[in-house]
Amino acid sequence: MKDKPNIAILLGDPSGIGPELACRLINENITKEANIIVIGERSILEDGEKISSTKSNLVTVAKFEDINFDQGSRFFIDLTNGKNRTYKKKEVCAESGASVLEALEYALNLANQKKIQAINFAPMNKTSLMMGGCKFNDEHEFMSNKLGVKDFTCEFNVVDNFWTARVTSHIPLREVADHITKENILKPIKLIDKTLRMNGFSNPRVAVQALNPHAEFGTEEKEHIIPAIEEAKKLGINAGGPLPCDTSFITAFKNKNYDCIIGMYHDALQCGLKAFGFDRGVTVSGGLTIPVTTPAHGTAFDITEKNIANLEPMINSFKIALQMSKNRKSI
Repeated sequence: MKDKPNIAILLGDPSGIGPELACRLINENITKEANIIVIGERSILEDGEKISSTKSNLVTVAKFEDINFDQGSRFFIDLTNGKNRTYKKKEVCAESGASVLEALEYALNLANQKKIQAINFAPMNKTSLMMGGCKFNDEHEFMSNKLGVKDFTCEFNVVDNFWTARVTSHIPLREVADHITKENILKPIKLIDKTLRMNGFSNPRVAVQALNPHAEFGTEEKEHIIPAIEEAKKLGINAGGPLPCDTSFITAFKNKNYDCIIGMYHDALQCGLKAFGFDRGVTVSGGLTIPVTTPAHGTAFDITEKNIANLEPMINSFKIALQMSKNRKSI
C-alpha cells in the first residue's frame, strides 16, 4: 500500500531470541499500519516461526525491486541465495553475526535509496557481530558509516516514551570530566529535541543531569553544564537543570516533569532507566538519516527457544519506528 511507510524488520541474531520475537511481532495488529519488509534468510524466519508457533504469511521475493505494493503490504526478502550456514543456539557465533550484518547492510542500502522509511531490528549480539566481520566498534558506528552520517549521533534509550541521551558513553569514568564541555553537552540536547519533535512532542521538556554530587561538588556545572542549558534556551529548546543524578529520575521520569533527560555519563542514566523499566526499554539510534529502533535488551541466550521472551519491548520499538516514519513522511 503506497500510502503507508515502508518499515524493514530484521530477524536479529539467530542464536538468540531475535527470530522468535520478530515472528511474534509480525503477527501483531500494529504492523498493519505499515508496509512490512522482513529481511533475512528463509531458514532463520522458519526457525522463528517454529519456536513461536506463528505463521508470518509473507510474500517472498528475491530483492526489493520485485515487490509490488499494489498487491500487498507484507513481504520477505530472502537473502539465502544458496548459503548453507549453521547457526549455533544460545552462544556467540560468527555465522550468526555475519547473517545479522548482511541483513542490516541490505536494509541500510535500501535506506540510502529512500526505499524504506524506518528499520526495526530484533536483538543482535555485539560479540557475534565482530566475529562475523564487523569492522566498527558497534552497530551504531556501522550504520553511521553506511548511511554517510558525518554529524553527531548518539544512542537514545526509551521507557514509557521517556527518552534519555548521553554526553559520553562507553569510556572509563576517570575520563568523563575531560569531555564535559558546553559544546559536547549541547549536541545531545539539540539532537534529542529534534528527535522528540519527530516523534510527536510539540515542545519537548529536556532535563539535564549534573555531573557532581548534588550538582555542587565541582566546577563542571557552573563552567559548562549551566552555560549549555542557557544556550539551549536561546535556541528555543525547553531545557532545565542541572538535576542532581541521585534524584533526577524521580523528578524527571516518576513525577513527569520532563519528557527526556541528558546525562553526562553512561551509568548516571542507565541505572535509573533500567530500575524503572528494563523490561520495557527501547534503543533508538539518534542522528541517522532514518529511524532505527530495537529492544533495549540483548539476545537472552538463557531463554532462547522457550518462547517466553517478553514481546513488549519489541512492540514498543516498532511503535517508535512507525511514529517517526509517519512524521517524517508528513514533513
